Amino acid sequence: MTTKPSYILETKSLDVFYGDMHALKNIDMQIEHNKVTAFIGPSGCGKSTFLRVFNRMNDYIESYRMEGEVFMENENIYSKSILVDELRKNIGMVFQKPNPFPKSIYENVVYGLKIQGIKDKKILTERAEKSLKQSALWDEVKDDLNKSALALSGGQQQRLCIARALAVEPSVLLMDEPTSALDPISTAKVEELIHELKEKYSIVIVTHNMQQASRISDNTAFFYMGDLIEFGKTEEIFRNPIQERTQNYITGRFG
Repeated sequence: MTTKPSYILETKSLDVFYGDMHALKNIDMQIEHNKVTAFIGPSGCGKSTFLRVFNRMNDYIESYRMEGEVFMENENIYSKSILVDELRKNIGMVFQKPNPFPKSIYENVVYGLKIQGIKDKKILTERAEKSLKQSALWDEVKDDLNKSALALSGGQQQRLCIARALAVEPSVLLMDEPTSALDPISTAKVEELIHELKEKYSIVIVTHNMQQASRISDNTAFFYMGDLIEFGKTEEIFRNPIQERTQNYITGRFG
């Protein structure tokens, strides 16, 4: 019987370049199973670039170049044998702005499953219900699944995008500032949802909101100018950071 690796995601000596720009510098990080890991730091410090390393979304950027290694459960995800589509099924992503397709609520949720070739209506319906329940949206939309997703509020659209990511049953959920376009009530709902989802998923979130990071994450990484300054338990990072730069950022002295 193979033992489960201690970490779901890991980087070793990771450097990222956009042309001549050195965007991430020698990052070593281990991300734990079933925890929420938050990336904080000022704009342009490399948080989103680092997040997108894990599902290879940076591959679409022409000037992008990477050195080092990135693992998911001990498998190097940049090796030639990796099927990127399979990887992205396993590592879902939710973006800053809700991006539902101009289709019905139901069609949005089952979109990824249909791409995988699943045509069985029973499976699609069951999976749609399950993921809408997981994203705390089911009670609000169950009577009108044929309604256009674009008619939902911003907060509902973001929860729909979370449901869409969950429908393909990933192991990891990447979230790039998922509440920055939402009002406080919708933000609270998404935060509550993140807290519930970590029982089944490993979640990595980029956030500019320091209070949010302290509320929802188990571990926090502080990035500055492409460097990983400090990484550890959220409580320690916020209460007793080792690095002065972390302290200055958290207390609002810069950034």
